[in-house]
Amino acid sequence: MKTNKDILQQTKLLKDNMDYPLLWVMFVLLSFGLIMVYSATIAGHEAARVNNPQYYLIRQSIFISGIGIMCYGLFRIPISIWKKATPYLVGLSIILLMITLKFGISVKGARRWINLGFFSLQSSELFKIAVILYLSSFITRHYETINDIKKVWWIAIVPVLGMSLIYLTKDLGSVVVIMCIIIALILMAGMKMKWFVTVILISLPLLIAAVLTNSYRIKRVTSFIDPLQDALGKGYQLTHALSAAGRGGLTGQGLGNSLERYLLPESHTDFISSIIAEELGLLTVIGVAMVFIWLVWRAISIGKRAQNLNAFFSSYVAYGVAIWLGVQSFFHLGVNLGMLPTKGLTLPFISYGGSSMLATMVAMTLLLRVDYENRRLLRGYKV
Repeated sequence: MKTNKDILQQTKLLKDNMDYPLLWVMFVLLSFGLIMVYSATIAGHEAARVNNPQYYLIRQSIFISGIGIMCYGLFRIPISIWKKATPYLVGLSIILLMITLKFGISVKGARRWINLGFFSLQSSELFKIAVILYLSSFITRHYETINDIKKVWWIAIVPVLGMSLIYLTKDLGSVVVIMCIIIALILMAGMKMKWFVTVILISLPLLIAAVLTNSYRIKRVTSFIDPLQDALGKGYQLTHALSAAGRGGLTGQGLGNSLERYLLPESHTDFISSIIAEELGLLTVIGVAMVFIWLVWRAISIGKRAQNLNAFFSSYVAYGVAIWLGVQSFFHLGVNLGMLPTKGLTLPFISYGGSSMLATMVAMTLLLRVDYENRRLLRGYKV
């Protein structure tokens, strides 16, 4: 029996055509990101590279504007079309990963980007969307046999191939995020606990081996345990990230008053939260974390509603986006606050970068489309 609260929620859904709070929160995060990218790059380490204080702000604004226009068009594409296009999108993402591995730009020993002239594409970001669509489609088509490993074992082929290619580009952070998406989605699909545990027991040794067989990653782990042990080497970024947080305290030193932007590499991308902590304080960082928790909750709610309306592909797409945003923001904030070893992961919507912005804004477009179709289904329309 429906409660008054359920009736009010359904009435609101019928009245509105879109989840405007979700849309506005995304706009707020994007705007906040522009402010922080500008603050992190107007002077200091990153500004010295380009000799133009407005360089990163202008480029980030162009990224957001161009991608926003594209997403406006993508929003009009029904989820059913995305489902039909999934094999082609997965194939394209795998091809891009192969091109990256062979012809990609090498930066600091990692080959993660394809030079497109106007910007560098990080193909692993697009694979995150592709793997969500792939798993959503697979689970929907094989839901009844998801626990029969003999019939569904090949679900692992595409994700393992993609993660292997990403691993070879030396992007272990993205591999871990994708692994979390996969494990969480198959658990939400109802896979028996014994198979879920089996996946975990296979994944963990592989992850540990990936660290132990690479001296660079071993040094990152040891520097995480004791950053001062190699404060000018592998512990350099973590030491300065912790210094930024300590200097900022609860309320920060004030916008534009960062000292660590002169010392901390990648302060506008992987360590943007350190600049937020230093300038605006730990309370603001907690506030940002709470916004991402709200986004994850909202995405799961949209997925649950789609599942109740028997739109199962849509529901798993929403769940996948929720997991992705939650895991990546958790890892980014954890690294910046010294709770996790250093990884090259951006903070969605806030960090500088065209590839990250493209992937997360397209993911949000999919989420908004799922919600839009939920509202149409509640009205009795076909989608």
